[in-house]
Amino acid sequence: MGPGDLAGILSRLPVMHNPNVLVGIATSDDAGVYKLNPTTALIQTVDFFTPIVDDPYMFGQIAAANSLSDIYAMGAMPITALNLVAFPNCKLPGEVLLAILQGGQDKVAEAGAVIIGGHTIDDTEPKYGLSVTGIAHPDKIWTNAGAQPGDYLVLTKALGTGILASAARADMFAQGVAAATVSMAALNAKAAKAATDFNIHACTDITGFGLLGHVYEMAAGSSVAVTIDSASLPILPEAADAAAIGLVPGGAYANRNYLQTVEFADSVPENIRDICFDPQTSGGLLFAVPENEAGKLMAALGVAGVTAASVIGQVTATGKGEIYVR
Repeated sequence: MGPGDLAGILSRLPVMHNPNVLVGIATSDDAGVYKLNPTTALIQTVDFFTPIVDDPYMFGQIAAANSLSDIYAMGAMPITALNLVAFPNCKLPGEVLLAILQGGQDKVAEAGAVIIGGHTIDDTEPKYGLSVTGIAHPDKIWTNAGAQPGDYLVLTKALGTGILASAARADMFAQGVAAATVSMAALNAKAAKAATDFNIHACTDITGFGLLGHVYEMAAGSSVAVTIDSASLPILPEAADAAAIGLVPGGAYANRNYLQTVEFADSVPENIRDICFDPQTSGGLLFAVPENEAGKLMAALGVAGVTAASVIGQVTATGKGEIYVR
């Protein structure tokens, strides 16, 4: 669902209040946080979607990595997960579902968590994802609402997975599609761990609302304005070429139509603008970190093997979520 449609529906629901809810839906954060006691907070998230690749095992890996990412974006450690499965029993053999579940289970195990159950329904097309629970100290939770003027913005994965998924359906740009598949299946665990020693003012992961959609949520939640340097964006191989010939998913146009606070410099090419709005699956973490720590964070990410990380912009002033892309 596009961000505009979702925001319209959620705004009609009464807000629920509880003194132990540390992070709810008010700031459009990646997960909810509930304080259990003075030293432990529970972090919960859920995500599922239709296959983005043909290989069912890889689909399971990507869906699990995507679900786990919300926990890492809050600075937490995943501990348990529940499978969410919709599957067409009469159309596909059970081996396909087995491969999906095996892929998810292997990725959850890689994260150091465990699957403790799940729920399945019969449906016309496969859908898979996880409800994930994590824990963290209540005083060490990252949210998307703490960015401060002067902060540098660090992105840890390359952009373009939605555009390259469109390319895969057209049987084009095989090198880029392969790179996107590897990127989507990669956990954000290394990036999150590398950042724990720094003063992270805000964090989110880049998923369906695209880079600028999630930058907007961070900027609006933090009451700041942001400048993005398009020349510094990490971009997957062949994604720019695919965007240039129109292999842009519909979600990118929905994201573009929703965001009214974005201004582009005339020099930013149209295909790069498309990449800025491209819906991402299992995208990278976006950190807002003090200027004097950005270089050290980049070095730590490099040591951790997060090679796509890049400083992509800066928080320029207080504001209402304004974004300038130069």
